[in-house]
Amino acid sequence: MNLDHVLLSRDADFVTITMNRPQRRNALSLAHLRDLITAFGVAGDSDASGIILAGAGPVFSAGHDFADVAEADVGAVRTLLDTCLQLMELIESVPQPVIARVHALATAAGCQLVATCDLAVAADSAGFAAPGGKGGWFCHTPMVAIARNIGRKRAAELAYTGDTITAAQALEWGLLNRVVPAADLDAAVDDLLSRATRGSRASKALGKRTLNQQLSLPQADAYQLATRVMAESSQSVAAREGMSAFLSKRRPKWSD
Repeated sequence: MNLDHVLLSRDADFVTITMNRPQRRNALSLAHLRDLITAFGVAGDSDASGIILAGAGPVFSAGHDFADVAEADVGAVRTLLDTCLQLMELIESVPQPVIARVHALATAAGCQLVATCDLAVAADSAGFAAPGGKGGWFCHTPMVAIARNIGRKRAAELAYTGDTITAAQALEWGLLNRVVPAADLDAAVDDLLSRATRGSRASKALGKRTLNQQLSLPQADAYQLATRVMAESSQSVAAREGMSAFLSKRRPKWSD
């Protein structure tokens, strides 16, 4: 696939989407966002079991490209932000688990990408920030995803100060699943995604969709949704095969 700002590759069951604007610190211009939407659409429609989001160059992503915003009117900025939202919603809606491979700094909408992915592994040299708090354009939209990862008080600290936190701090706060030495990053990403993609792909896709839906609901409504989905999915081919294999003490054979 010929995309200007994104590289798309596949190794066995995993597709890797690499942001490839290193000269602009992988800033999310409108064209870059649209390339990412195309790439996630292709990966999501494929038979891959997992998706890796990576960045080329010295920075994972510096967030929105101010070159797109500095002289733009409100309509143009709204188009940029709506396109960014479309990408974030697509990452959540593709059936595969999506893991962020964070090798370096992720700021603003770049940090939002990390927060939106299902899983995230970072090099111990990476950093994370929502720098709008110390400037003139507050990180309103990035904080939607970030706050849902780290909670209100820590989100307020990150957003208001604009300070960069370390990978170790991001792990403690809940933004990351793992932090490893840079030399071990690829192995750690592969290990976690391999374990996260075991089992029936159809069951995993339904699980991802329901998990994301129930997280935004009050607890009682979340239980109603989860109970309905769990009861209905007990009748699926995958559920029946998994239970039969468990009871028979054999390895399951997934048809999906």
